[in-house]
Amino acid sequence: MKIEFQQLSRQFEDGRIVLDSINFSDEIRTLAIIGPSGGGKSTLLRILGGLLLPTSGEVFVNGSPIPQNEEQLQRYRKEIGFVFQQGGLFRHMTALENIQIPLVQVHHYSERSAKERALELLERFGLKEDSHKRPFQLSGGQQQRVAIARAIAARPRFLLLDEPTSALDPEYTTEVLDIVNELKNEGMELIIVTHEMGFARHACEKAAFLCQGRLMEYGDSHTLFTHPQTPQLEQFLGRLLEWNI
Repeated sequence: MKIEFQQLSRQFEDGRIVLDSINFSDEIRTLAIIGPSGGGKSTLLRILGGLLLPTSGEVFVNGSPIPQNEEQLQRYRKEIGFVFQQGGLFRHMTALENIQIPLVQVHHYSERSAKERALELLERFGLKEDSHKRPFQLSGGQQQRVAIARAIAARPRFLLLDEPTSALDPEYTTEVLDIVNELKNEGMELIIVTHEMGFARHACEKAAFLCQGRLMEYGDSHTLFTHPQTPQLEQFLGRLLEWNI
């Protein structure tokens, strides 16, 4: 997919500038967005997902601008899979219902075909025996696997993931990243905001370093990690790698 930002900015009501006049254009298959907390990563992802409007500037996906009015935004969102930090599952629904019901109510699947699709994904992600459980009965890793299953159930154009492992223990983090990598290997185009630098470097073709609301660096993941061009990225990577084994 081709992503283009033209003078993209986002300012919050308190006057804080979260994204500052970002210009960017490239064909993307897998992109990791990295950077310090508060740098604008999640804001950028939400704008791409049509969940947040920019203060100024435009975003184009495959040559078409992301719409501005709510009716068109709803249609746009239906074409995208989105996974949030905490999964965003409906707490009162079972794992099966979390996948099945959006397929029926949002994407107009029949009850039967929606259930078949949901069970297919739960089995694929090792969750068929847990299909009757509600989120509080599932581990963090299981919840995120259900969230990913729900995000891809309607076969979206691309997948956006906002720090999907941020609240997980290392064991569950590996579970979730393995699934994301599997989807990538099957051809799913995706953009992920992550603090998992190993995944960003080795599983994503491109990486973008966002800091202080600006796109400081962008390029081939291996090159970006091995040859940082700015002191900000060099310092950021140095801090993260300081305590690595």
